[in-house]
Amino acid sequence: MGKMYADEVLDICKKARGGGHTIAAFIAESLQSCGGQIIPPDNYLRNVYRYVREAGGVCIADEVQVGFGRVGKHWWAFQLQGEDIVPDIVTVGKPMGNGHPVAAVITTLEIAQSFKESGIEYFNTYGGNPVSCAVAIAVMDVLERQRLREHATRVGNHLLNSLRQLALKHLIIGDVRGVGLFIGIELVEDRENRIPATAKAQHIVSRMKEEYILVSSDGPDRNVLKLKPPLVFCQENADHFVKILDEVLTEMNDDEVTMEAGSPQRQKKANHPEFENSPNEKKIKIDDQQSEKIIKV
Repeated sequence: MGKMYADEVLDICKKARGGGHTIAAFIAESLQSCGGQIIPPDNYLRNVYRYVREAGGVCIADEVQVGFGRVGKHWWAFQLQGEDIVPDIVTVGKPMGNGHPVAAVITTLEIAQSFKESGIEYFNTYGGNPVSCAVAIAVMDVLERQRLREHATRVGNHLLNSLRQLALKHLIIGDVRGVGLFIGIELVEDRENRIPATAKAQHIVSRMKEEYILVSSDGPDRNVLKLKPPLVFCQENADHFVKILDEVLTEMNDDEVTMEAGSPQRQKKANHPEFENSPNEKKIKIDDQQSEKIIKV
């Protein structure tokens, strides 16, 4: 699978050369976060990086959401593809300051020198200020002293196993995937056709908030519950999350009603003010052609 998907990048490189163009760079998250908590198959980055470099481009790993030990056994998510996988440029941000605004670009001396020789001036009023640097150093010290990478592996494995057990009970859970404290719960109308349960996902987000648990959905169809909690998230927190999610899903099973598309009851539901004000900031329209079921709120 890794080679199959990587070959799509190879095709792009070939088409560019065929049209008299060159490749500047390939940039991607090491794990697709907002794309739906996707874990790339083995050898994907190994092949992509090789194809891009052969085409004259540089390889950029975006570790803003997945770096700094979130995946557990490694500091950086690209290392999951192999210790020999080394990007030319790495971008890091939010977790670097644990809430403090700080980010960084990590690259090779050769690329940095190339940028310097281009004559293009880079200026940033706040770049490299000592306060932000001190915060980032402190965060990394805590990560190491409190062994939070090992903690992420241990708690993440426990949470993944608990969610997979929950999937045996609730058919709406089509897939549970992740590594460390980077986890996605894909919700589907039925497992055979894998129709995204978008409206139900938004309902779950809203109900979990009412139970004082903040979770959001993502992916192209916004049907994947994404879990990227702080690295201090403990096993007790994980058990509480699974317990409340189980209760919400059970409640949905008990309260689920079937309505015919276009029925007065369904129309009344769609026009309700609570439906207009989606908990996830966007109005979710139920597709009559895809889903004949809605949830009582």
